[in-house]
Amino acid sequence: MKYIPFIIILILILAIIIAIYCGIAYIRNKTREVSRALFGTSDITKAAQQMKQEYAATPKSVSAMTSLLLPKIVSDFPDFQYDEMKERAENVLTCYLRAITERRHSLLQDGNSELKNQLENHIQMLCAKDLREHFDQIKIHRTEISQYRKTQGRCIITFQSALECYHYITNTANSSMVQEGSREYKYQTKYNIDLIYIQDRNLIENELDNALGVNCPNCGAPLSSLGAKVCEYCGTPVIEINIHAWSFSNIDEIR
Repeated sequence: MKYIPFIIILILILAIIIAIYCGIAYIRNKTREVSRALFGTSDITKAAQQMKQEYAATPKSVSAMTSLLLPKIVSDFPDFQYDEMKERAENVLTCYLRAITERRHSLLQDGNSELKNQLENHIQMLCAKDLREHFDQIKIHRTEISQYRKTQGRCIITFQSALECYHYITNTANSSMVQEGSREYKYQTKYNIDLIYIQDRNLIENELDNALGVNCPNCGAPLSSLGAKVCEYCGTPVIEINIHAWSFSNIDEIR
């Protein structure tokens, strides 16, 4: 009789072990069923690899506000050429990433001093850490206008581009060692490219933020409408006196 409690404990432990084993088996079977249904294979490792490949091949979606914002932009700037600016935005982004890859600032021709300083600071940061950042086989899937902002004579149009490439970071001393990213799987991401309107480029040539208030050259009154051709207070022509200029000022990755 004195062994009965011990036997009961053993039976309970055995029951718990069997329950755990059955639970694990059930979960494993269910996981395989789901994997088979989604990916056509019950091998979890293959399914994970397949999911990674599909993720690497699926472009990011962009905030497409072009149809809504472009009429407002054209209303302010009747001479605005959307297709030309869109192509310029894509070229600036591509050149910016290639300049980082090759550590050559001169590859970025378009863009103001703020954007060029941003590029230089990024390259210097990598050099200080003995790292090289690579953007290989760059391909842009889609570019749309995502934002349009006007404040105190400053106008910013933000283009957003969905982009793929092989993105990875290596050590300067050992280029074969990948510290981040992958040489095997494509990297899908998106970038914002800011295009800024400047009434007179010469006045802000050395400015970093390019946040210049636009005023009438005759009476000094602020121009309430960016791209205005005539001062609404005194009637003085504006475009004929000032230089109509657009410039790219910032590039940010949207993760």
